Amino acid sequence: MLFRRTLRTSAAALALLLPFAAACGNQAQAESSSTVTLRVGATGWKTEEALLKYAGLDDTPYKVQWSQFQGGDQQLQAIRAGALDLASSSEIPPIFAAADGEPNFKVVAVQRGATLNQEVVVPKGSKVTGIAGLKGKKIGYVQNTTAHYFLYELLKQAGLKWSDVNAKPLLPNDGLAALNGGSIDAFASYGTSIITAHQQGATTVGSGKDILSGNFLWSARDSVLKSPKQKAAAADLIARITKAYAYVRDGHLDGFAQVTADATHQPLAQARKDLTDAQAQRPTQARTVGDDTIASQQKVANVFTELGALKEHMDVKTFWTTELNAHLEKAL
Repeated sequence: MLFRRTLRTSAAALALLLPFAAACGNQAQAESSSTVTLRVGATGWKTEEALLKYAGLDDTPYKVQWSQFQGGDQQLQAIRAGALDLASSSEIPPIFAAADGEPNFKVVAVQRGATLNQEVVVPKGSKVTGIAGLKGKKIGYVQNTTAHYFLYELLKQAGLKWSDVNAKPLLPNDGLAALNGGSIDAFASYGTSIITAHQQGATTVGSGKDILSGNFLWSARDSVLKSPKQKAAAADLIARITKAYAYVRDGHLDGFAQVTADATHQPLAQARKDLTDAQAQRPTQARTVGDDTIASQQKVANVFTELGALKEHMDVKTFWTTELNAHLEKAL
């Protein structure tokens, strides 16, 4: 049965999810200090932090506290809980974070990126060779993320309904364990979890590569937008990430591939191929908020309404803003 994760996370759950929260301080403390602090989320591994350091762009005039999560959905939960200032995610997590009608954040920028390593995989030795073969099977998926979305779309393309499979929501690490342990027949996930699954012998039976838009969203807490210093810092950080990726593409792929391989424990050749393929498919770069980016997320929200994950139609433009556009254009 499909169910939605509650947005009002309990204190006990937050203690597990956000061990850093107690040490982070609040908005007032950040503003009263001599330097501005941004608490920023990262999914999988701290790619952006390592990227900025590699490109020599980590010398920010403000402090950045990076925190690692298994998915953008958890980053948005942290935003809602007041434990992050800036979150990066696909188009999906902000939809569910705003589903109660009282979001405390706005989508402030878009980062165009690759949609590789967004896959449905089956374990080594599986006889399943395509999505159609998953009818009646147990499929793990990362709920309220790209994996949820592209799994539903792949099932539709194969002539299957969501009810034709036994879909089980799992976090990336739990899904990997379940796949290897035999308690699920397939797993829909992304990023490092898919890389690890392949290292463990998994094979791909479906891909979200051409289903996903390639729009990855930066969401900022409302308190950030009320602070001129934090707002300027957020725009600067997003622009620095774009410049760092440009530096990598400009003859420095090998070096950052080594950084990636060390962090993800994959062969250097595979890390370099993944990095090269990703930047060839869609160079990572930020852009400002526009009508087309809002319309892209609206399309995704409509699919989740159709799926039944959203109880009613959602107008996504209510949690987007162009307030960062001028700052970001200047910083870029």
